[in-house]
Amino acid sequence: MNLRQMAGIGQTNTSAVVEAAPMVFDRGLALMVEGAAQCMPAADAEDHQKFRAVVSEMATQVPERLPIEDKLAHIRTILSEFEIYRISLNSVLRDRQIAWRTLSSALLREVLVKLGVEISSASALPLIDKIGGLSTCEDIQAYRNQLEEFLHPGGVRDARPEDASPLKVEDRTTANTNAAGLRGGGSAVEQLKGIMERHSKAFVVLFGLGCLEVISERFGMEAVEDCLMAVSAFLTANLHRDDVIYHWNDSTLLAILEGRPNEQILTAELRRIASQNREITIQINGRMVMLRVPLDFVVTPTARLRVPDDLYKLSVEHTTQW
Repeated sequence: MNLRQMAGIGQTNTSAVVEAAPMVFDRGLALMVEGAAQCMPAADAEDHQKFRAVVSEMATQVPERLPIEDKLAHIRTILSEFEIYRISLNSVLRDRQIAWRTLSSALLREVLVKLGVEISSASALPLIDKIGGLSTCEDIQAYRNQLEEFLHPGGVRDARPEDASPLKVEDRTTANTNAAGLRGGGSAVEQLKGIMERHSKAFVVLFGLGCLEVISERFGMEAVEDCLMAVSAFLTANLHRDDVIYHWNDSTLLAILEGRPNEQILTAELRRIASQNREITIQINGRMVMLRVPLDFVVTPTARLRVPDDLYKLSVEHTTQW
């Protein structure tokens, strides 16, 4: 065998080895890309997994011996995928943050309204507005402490908010000590207890007096008390002789009515009475003032109540004014 033949044999074997060898990828680059992708925040688990799969596949497409210029171009393509994911992630997080802030603000408004707090007051309104500016854990914790102190002054769980309206507090007394000179809601509970023990048929009626919040702010609680007395006298004069009106709170009167055959007839009776509601005369700051207090009502059969104390769960919200 001559030298030329030996050289030919060597070239043939080398070519076969090169063709048979698998493509060697840049394992270091693939690991770095996979680690970086894994550390990216995941607002959505499925989107995050798809992003990781895409960049991982792109990283494994870079041969180890690729010229540096081509490798850098491919790395820039991978980086662009990171940027696309980052922009999408920021958009999702921003929308989610706005949605949570809006929901939190709406829930706080509902809580304050239920507690009888005027949401436009100097203490309540900043609490609502401040939700939109909370960004750090420290801000949220400080806000939580501020809200807790507002809802439970002095750390007392049963304490009412400082700006809670006195027009929402139920009168649970049994004596004639309220401003309207009527027996309190505690007496109504006692009457309901007797009705339940006798298994008698009766109806609970809550009469809501509108505009008293405005009257209280403008003229004080004395004017509210005059309105309560005038409206209770009007109702007493138009209901049955043995019907009793109770003081429920400073914007609501209550009656437990017996002797009516069904709810429809009682509702018609109350609508007739409410339609006769006209201007009343009250004394404000030493002078007589004529005004019409909007009156609404809601009827609840006592059969729907399980125990007498369920009376305190009733509300005059979402009723029609007359």
